[in-house]
Amino acid sequence: MSSEIAHAADRRAFTAARNRLLTGLLAAGLLLLLAGAGALLLGPSDVRVTPGEALAVLASHLPGLAGLQASPEAHAIVWELRAPRLVAAALIGMLLACAGVAFQGLLMNPLADPYTVGVSAGAAVGAAAAEAAGIAALAGGMAGTGAAFAAALLAVALVYLLASVGGRVSPHTFLLAGVVVGTFLWALIPLFLTLAGRSDELTRLLHYLIGSVQSADWSRAGLLAPFAAVAVAALSVFARDLNLVSLGEETAAHLGVEMEAFKRRTLLVGSLATAAAVSVGGIIGFVGLVVPHVARRIVGPDHRAVVPVALLLGAALMLASDTLVRVWLDEMPVGVVTSIVGAPVFCALIRRGAASW
Repeated sequence: MSSEIAHAADRRAFTAARNRLLTGLLAAGLLLLLAGAGALLLGPSDVRVTPGEALAVLASHLPGLAGLQASPEAHAIVWELRAPRLVAAALIGMLLACAGVAFQGLLMNPLADPYTVGVSAGAAVGAAAAEAAGIAALAGGMAGTGAAFAAALLAVALVYLLASVGGRVSPHTFLLAGVVVGTFLWALIPLFLTLAGRSDELTRLLHYLIGSVQSADWSRAGLLAPFAAVAVAALSVFARDLNLVSLGEETAAHLGVEMEAFKRRTLLVGSLATAAAVSVGGIIGFVGLVVPHVARRIVGPDHRAVVPVALLLGAALMLASDTLVRVWLDEMPVGVVTSIVGAPVFCALIRRGAASW
């Protein structure tokens, strides 16, 4: 009798978890769809783009549908301006959410986010150095993006070396090393702001430091795509082990997780995801911190469910925020909006106890 009761309880728990996952995926997917439609159809342009024209423009770039026609104005607005920005913003949101889930799960710290480990500071220094050297605008701006990406990875490598003691990395030591390295690198920013004397250089750098996807194009979106694919695939594979790590490192090790190797892999994936996102979009706050908590609030602590919901929510949040600044806020840096929205949401989660483990 007791075994039947236990089996029935397990079935109810499984059904409840599955229903939460389906609800979360449906809600997050709907939000992403609405945000994507808004990003394509809304804009300050005097030329109004109808849903039919937007679909015709997108379909004309699919194999076998090249015969579909749209006005040149609609094609220029949708395909050359809005679509690459939409893709870049969505991928940045996915990458930051992915990194947030990875770092919070691995470090067992609800306050860990993609920027805690020094990635943002490294990217900021790389971008600032490129502006000060006058090379940021080379190759259509890709030189500055490359400098930010390389500097972000160097910063994470330095954090890992500082935190590694006897071949082992403690989560607490890693966080402390990230704070130390990040603080030092942020202190270098005023130096580069002084050296970047021209107003156009200062404007680009300030937009980068606050976060903006205004300069996104297909080349930058293409740069983000492989990193997003790798991060999503890797985190989906890591989800089971992240569940075990949440029970404690010793317990996870007893259950078959090779902790040090798993730490290195997860830190590498999270760092690459963050470096790619910040090299293109700049320092966009609160996405990687808040979105994983919202996903857990919806589907529970199982990372196998948290990962897909967080990815969709991250993309939707970035798209909605970028559309808001593009249409109504005169191209204000999108990082301002994500921080203004994210801070009160995170405070509400803390008040409800959702930010505790």
